[in-house]
Amino acid sequence: MKLGIIGLPNSGKTTIFNALTGSTLPTGAATSGQFEVNTAVVNVPDARVDTLKEMYQPRKTTYTQVTYVDIGGLEKGVGEGGLKGQFRNELAQLDGYLHVVRAFADENVPHPYETVDPQRDVEVLDGEFLLTDLVAVESRIEKLDAELRRKGRTAEKAVTDELEVMRRLKAHLETEQPLRDLGLTEAEIKPLRGYGFLTLKPMLIVLNTDEKNPNPTIAYEHQHSRVFSLQGKIEAELAQLDSDDAQVFMEEYGITELSAAKVIRLSYELMAIQSFFTVGEDEVRAWDVSIGATAPEAAGVIHSDLQKGFIRAEVMAYDDLIALGSEAAMKQQGKLRLEGREYVVRDGDIVHIRFNI
Repeated sequence: MKLGIIGLPNSGKTTIFNALTGSTLPTGAATSGQFEVNTAVVNVPDARVDTLKEMYQPRKTTYTQVTYVDIGGLEKGVGEGGLKGQFRNELAQLDGYLHVVRAFADENVPHPYETVDPQRDVEVLDGEFLLTDLVAVESRIEKLDAELRRKGRTAEKAVTDELEVMRRLKAHLETEQPLRDLGLTEAEIKPLRGYGFLTLKPMLIVLNTDEKNPNPTIAYEHQHSRVFSLQGKIEAELAQLDSDDAQVFMEEYGITELSAAKVIRLSYELMAIQSFFTVGEDEVRAWDVSIGATAPEAAGVIHSDLQKGFIRAEVMAYDDLIALGSEAAMKQQGKLRLEGREYVVRDGDIVHIRFNI
């Protein structure tokens, strides 16, 4: 999972990046419009992996990972006629966004619009994304129309089908609503992913607050979106502490969950991702898979050969294994199941793939 941290200059993006990744990048006032990208890969904390590690004592333990990309330099009008070049290419490659919105006042950190107004700032960047997608859709429609005029009746049905879809997207974008509000099915979304439409991707709005304004609110009623607030400066300091000191600090400020864990949890929910596990003496490992994926699809996440040669999946539920204490007890209780190609993997499943190539 690759998530982009975006926002207007001086919104605290890099502070949030440091909080999520434990990095120590400088957080001085940004130069407006300066393009800069910082990337960090972090392990996804999962207590179930820790428990399985204790049970199996493997030689290796592997957590799933999330990549955070801090993209600097976004502002209103950064791309006349829509975001272009480096901005567009970088944004299109991401799975979703963390839009950091300034909700703190600091006279030493000037706001690019002079006043702090989270609702306005969200709408500014949303507007740039909408315009970028609209430009891309209109460009594609022009190419498809040209192809239809050139080929006439000999044009493939796929061309007319795609043109119909693009016109549907255009009509929706012209209402100034993101594509994720269009209610597209997964089957409809799949062929669109190659276009990298920005407003089709999930969006977490992160209101970057301070002690004076800990719980600001904005109106943001869009699908595949969530709004939450955190005190970025404090969270970045917490990320630099050991666990004991961090716990004392959290109690002092009334923080019940670290931002790193909360952002990952909300991201998994928004992107409909869940985890399953493989276990053994060699390795205990967590894997990410889309909710609704079948056993062969989960096998393909491990290795393409496992999906091609899939025969059966041996499946144990994590909670059952922990309750009974061993695989032997699972077998005795009939809790170790053999599942076929139609089985839909569940969060926390422990899976062993039987295959033949």
